[in-house]
Amino acid sequence: MRILVVDDEELIREVIKDYSVNEGYEVDEASDGKQAIQLAKDNDYDVIIMDIMMPHMDGYQAIREIKSFKDIPVIMLSARVEEYDKLQGFELGIDDYVTKPFSPKELIARIKAVTKRKKKDDIISVGNIKLNTLSHTVLIDNKVVEMTHTQFELLKLFLVNPNIALSREKIIENIWGYEYDADDRTIDAHIKLLRNKLGPYKKTIKTIRSVGYKFEYEEK
Repeated sequence: MRILVVDDEELIREVIKDYSVNEGYEVDEASDGKQAIQLAKDNDYDVIIMDIMMPHMDGYQAIREIKSFKDIPVIMLSARVEEYDKLQGFELGIDDYVTKPFSPKELIARIKAVTKRKKKDDIISVGNIKLNTLSHTVLIDNKVVEMTHTQFELLKLFLVNPNIALSREKIIENIWGYEYDADDRTIDAHIKLLRNKLGPYKKTIKTIRSVGYKFEYEEK
C-alpha cells in the first residue's frame, strides 16, 4: 500500500512515515499542497494524509484539486477543531478527520479502516437505490451519484440494515472499526452529507432521538 503524507512540518511527516513503514506501507512526502497535487498526478496512492494549514496552498485547496482528477481516500490533519472545519472537509470528500496532536498508532488504525474495502461482486438494491460493492458505485433512479468512501460505506450499512435503529456507537464500529474519537456532531455531519447525496430519498434516513439513525425506504 502506498501513502502520501502532506504536511509542512518535517517532524510530523517523519513520525507518520516511520510508523507507516513499520506497517509495510510505502510512503511519499510533500511539504505543501502544490507539491501534493503534482505527486498525486504522477503516482497512484491508496490514501493521502493531508494537513490543512500549509504555505503556498492549504489542504482544502489541494484536496479539491486532487479530487477533480483522482478518487483517493483522504484523512485530514488539523489543529483546528471547529465543526465548520470538519464539515468543510467532509464536503470536499475527505474520509476522516484527525485533530493534532494525535497518536501515531491511532492514525495507523484510521488508515487501515479507510483503506479496508470488501471486494465482492454484489449489488445491494433497495427500491430505486442500488449500490455495487465491486465497482464502488451508487445508482439513484438509474443515475450515478458520486460518493466518498465513507458515504458509500454508510449507505451500505443502512441498506443492509433496513428498519433497524443504529446507534452512533454501532455506526462508528461498523464504518471505522476502532475506538473513534469523535463527538456526535462529527457523525451527524457525515449523515447530513449522505442525506444530501440521496436527493429525493434523503428522508429515508430517519433520526432516532437519543439513539442514532434508521433507514426506511419510501417509494416515490
